[in-house]
Amino acid sequence: MSTHSVRNSRGQAVESFTATDAKNAFGTVLEKAMSKGMVAITKRDKARAVVLSVEEYEALLERVPDPLKALSAEFDELVARMQTPKAKAAGKALFKASPVELGKAAVTAARKRG
Repeated sequence: MSTHSVRNSRGQAVESFTATDAKNAFGTVLEKAMSKGMVAITKRDKARAVVLSVEEYEALLERVPDPLKALSAEFDELVARMQTPKAKAAGKALFKASPVELGKAAVTAARKRG
């Protein structure tokens, strides 16, 4: 066992075990991970895997922003804009429009976008 270049969420170096030691004494590796938060498994002096405690895993997850939160806010904003009287009137006009009117509107919109 030794410390290695792998660091936990607090920036501390974690203990490491060789792959052979990890295979032969997984119970010890697991106990160390649960008590220390994390251990590294090395092969030829290079970190190859990390065993995390549940607490360390949850701490890592908390640091990652939830992508759905941002998308949910954007979606809610789009829905709110579609509920305005102007947007509702445009939707009704769209479904009542003839193919020629739709074509003209598409050309006009394309020209505006450049």
